[in-house]
Amino acid sequence: MPPGSPPPAAAQPATPALSGATQVAVDQRIRTLQSQLGITETQLPLWNAFAQAMRNNAASTDALFTQRANAVASMSAVDNMHSYAQIARTYADNTERLATAFDSLYASLTATQKQAADTLFRAQAPAAAHPRTRR
Repeated sequence: MPPGSPPPAAAQPATPALSGATQVAVDQRIRTLQSQLGITETQLPLWNAFAQAMRNNAASTDALFTQRANAVASMSAVDNMHSYAQIARTYADNTERLATAFDSLYASLTATQKQAADTLFRAQAPAAAHPRTRR
């Protein structure tokens, strides 16, 4: 491969496509949060990295839930437990990547924006403590 040429497509990690409903929900959440935080032009590069982490996380979990839904009828109990464990690991890894992206964004926020972020995230904490039942 000549120097400076891009790596082959197979070497680049593929991001799974989001289902239509998930895409709409993620995009709406990103727009709402961007507006609530009052992201400035200067903060856009950090915001875009955070938003991309949100999209990547949604895509990876959407793909896992689709895979699980397609296979659950024929899974053994052991397969079912391993599938659930894979989902839990993915959530943990995704949350870590999202937190890392948010660290940089949060550091760039003004005091007023930080206060808004703190308030928004505190308001979401009780809901996260009581997970919804998936259908």
